[in-house]
Amino acid sequence: MTLPAAFADLQIRLGYAFRDVNLLQRAMTHRSFGADHNERLEFLGDSVLNLVVAHLLFDRLANMPEGDLSRVRANLVKQETLHQLALQLELPGRMRLGEGELKSGGTRRASILADALEALIGGVYLDGGFDAAQALVQRLFAKVEIRPDMQAAEKDPKTQLQEWLQGRKLPLPRYTVIGTSGAAHRQTFEVACEVPDLKKHERGTGASRRAAEQAAAAALLAILTQADKA
Repeated sequence: MTLPAAFADLQIRLGYAFRDVNLLQRAMTHRSFGADHNERLEFLGDSVLNLVVAHLLFDRLANMPEGDLSRVRANLVKQETLHQLALQLELPGRMRLGEGELKSGGTRRASILADALEALIGGVYLDGGFDAAQALVQRLFAKVEIRPDMQAAEKDPKTQLQEWLQGRKLPLPRYTVIGTSGAAHRQTFEVACEVPDLKKHERGTGASRRAAEQAAAAALLAILTQADKA
């Protein structure tokens, strides 16, 4: 397969050359473009990203307790941070989007670019293994400022729910995409957030998987905190 020049240049920016270039192309393909899109790679890359960043913080912030580490990590893997990293890689000009998504400004949409970055991480993991993916994430975050006082950042619902569960020695919640609806360039995601040990679950919807997870976490947290007050 012959890669477009833009994809060849992207490999230079990533500091990684794909053996299976189909993975690179898929990582840069939005659902609106076709069936071979990047959502499964994004799912994988999200997990790899969280693990590598957790390891990074474990090493750099050796004296920080678990709850504070979770808040710093949430700051680093949030959409805004990933969007800025995607812009530095010049992903907007390399995305493969359907006509409707292109017309609606999809190449500038933060959620699409953040998801594509996670898909790239997932693609590198499949192509070169964990060490290659870890090295990529470390390069991406080399110039991102990591400060202990990032713990003071506003907590999103997923972080709040995680801390509520950790404070009670309960396992972390499970997030599952249970459905999507709407046209490819204006999709709505529905996600379930479940804590099996408590036999509790709630659902949330959003314009991206990330937003739907936050909505589901907020709904479940509201139920749990209300039960605490009862």
